[in-house]
Amino acid sequence: MPATVRTLENLNFDNSYTRLPEYFYQRIDPSPLESAHLISINPQVAHLLDLDPATLDSDSLAHYFGGHANLPGAESIAMKYTGHQFGVYNPDLGDGRGLLLGEVVSHSGERWDLHLKGAGRTAYSRSGDGRAVLRSSIREYLAGEAMHGLGIPTTRGLCLVGSKEQVFREQIEHCATLLRVSRCHIRFGHFEHFFYRGRPDDLKRLADYCIDRYFVAAKCADNPYLAMYQEIVARTARLVALWQSYGFVHGVLNTDNMSILGESFDYGPYTFMDSYQPAYISNHTDQQGRYAFNQQPGIVHWNLSCLAQALLPLIPRKALEIELEHYPELFEQYYQERMRARLGLLRPQEGDAALINDLCELMSALKIDMTRFLRSLSSYEGSADAQDALFAVVTETPELSRWLERYLCRVEQEAASFPIREKQMQAVNPKYILRNYMAEEAIREAQEGNYKPVNDLLSLLRHPFGEQPDYQVYAGEIPDWAGWISLSCSS
Repeated sequence: MPATVRTLENLNFDNSYTRLPEYFYQRIDPSPLESAHLISINPQVAHLLDLDPATLDSDSLAHYFGGHANLPGAESIAMKYTGHQFGVYNPDLGDGRGLLLGEVVSHSGERWDLHLKGAGRTAYSRSGDGRAVLRSSIREYLAGEAMHGLGIPTTRGLCLVGSKEQVFREQIEHCATLLRVSRCHIRFGHFEHFFYRGRPDDLKRLADYCIDRYFVAAKCADNPYLAMYQEIVARTARLVALWQSYGFVHGVLNTDNMSILGESFDYGPYTFMDSYQPAYISNHTDQQGRYAFNQQPGIVHWNLSCLAQALLPLIPRKALEIELEHYPELFEQYYQERMRARLGLLRPQEGDAALINDLCELMSALKIDMTRFLRSLSSYEGSADAQDALFAVVTETPELSRWLERYLCRVEQEAASFPIREKQMQAVNPKYILRNYMAEEAIREAQEGNYKPVNDLLSLLRHPFGEQPDYQVYAGEIPDWAGWISLSCSS
């Protein structure tokens, strides 16, 4: 329970972005959804905003976040930005179906953006209807909680609202809204907008705003803008390293989907891979594989170069180039740290990188389920019982057996005893992740009016490292039909 409990009607709004010039955004109210009704509320996110979830009224949540009224103190706006989409600059982007309702300051001083996704048409909708469908809204709602449970920086959702309103995507679907909560909704594309429009004064104004709100320590640097960029590079490198460590494929890594705070942002056709496939493409419209799993670190490096170019009016080119050159090293550092932890290797040694790389090659060749394998490896210490348990989730091969022999020799050099190492490994090796089939089952039930599976998954994904015997089925083998699930940008 927060020390200061508030209601929806008296949230502590302080909408700093609206104090920027009005051409940074469009002031517009949400468009009401027909027959809006609450599907789910996330109590943990409610606490962040000083709300008591036990006292929140479902009708009020559906009323406000179904677009029927603005919260007292909110000032809903559509933010203008641009960005590179599949490598091509698009000047016509912006919040085309989502609105920043306002910024809530909690009793602890934390500032949270409230963003309503699916809120209707704006000046930046282009030919779109401004709506989000139930399918994609459920996927984003669950993804935020899954990532948070794994310790990966992310946006999250306060609540999910459904409706009887329908739109056409690849078929007729029901509309929904998601109230997204994040520390920041500023994207790389915000800076690109002012750079390509040739407006250096506005670029500086935006950068100053970001330093004041998000990068306060940068003010003490010789060049605060460079210090801000350094921090963005480091946070982004760590984020992508965590994605690669857990087999997460974003699907649409355009620069307008990149947060300056290094948070997972704008979930579309994402996937946590069932089996380890380096060239896996989660978005069936990405026919060239630009955003395949193994391309993500390089694509993000390219995206950071786009941001660097946009900051050229504020930072010398050479300084930006130096920071960009640091990215691969930072990424590798963060990636090795997490993968060593997943293997129970807490004291770095020469040869660890080769051990990790060889494991990845084995997982690729044998199509190993990384999540189930590493969870089982947490309890592996070479005994016959441990071998039986491990080979129940992966096929035994001579290559894998040789790798396991190397692994056991390596862990013997660790100071921790087996029980301690097992506990340490289980703290970073989830038993449960959000697999496509799990989200698909929840979506199908929700489309029939049964929202219990959505809420069950929300509860499960908060604690992916725990045993949770009631949900044991989600730790088992993947159903055969899961391989037929097809995802696209359509939402």
